[in-house]
Amino acid sequence: MSDPLQTLHALLDGTPIWQRTIKLKRGEPLVLPGTTDRNLYRVDHGILVSCREVAGSQQYMRFGYAGDYVMSLDSYITGQPTEYTLLALRRTEVAVASHTAHEAWLREHVEHTVAWEAGKGWLILGLMEREVDLLTASPEERYRRVLARSPRLFQEVPAKYIANYLRMTPETLSRLKKSG
Repeated sequence: MSDPLQTLHALLDGTPIWQRTIKLKRGEPLVLPGTTDRNLYRVDHGILVSCREVAGSQQYMRFGYAGDYVMSLDSYITGQPTEYTLLALRRTEVAVASHTAHEAWLREHVEHTVAWEAGKGWLILGLMEREVDLLTASPEERYRRVLARSPRLFQEVPAKYIANYLRMTPETLSRLKKSG
């Protein structure tokens, strides 16, 4: 079986649903909490992070790298305002497909829907892995799990964001990186 994301990219990237691009500066939000955003975004350059305020501070939850599809998943599914921020970690450029254009693309061919569903399955499995990470008590084990699964994170994302994502201090992350 082929990689579901490669199949999805092969079908979706060259289509005319990508109606415009947005350029973001480092630290600039693409989507803010309280807004309804049902767009699908393709990160062409840079990195986006999905984060949410928890107990008065931002908690980083998911990263979108160049080539990834990103959305405000809660708002996309429900049509209601999101509780999350999509934030550019560096200068970032995204292509935008409206919900309407994306839905029309899905209805064009059954293979589009099959590829989209396979991509969603991959996303769900990733979210389940993230849940296991959060339930793992040992910072060292969390670090090892995420390093094995997402080496790109450690190549492209600044350490302070990774530490937040792993729910540890930057000092703990630094110590783990040195020891291992």
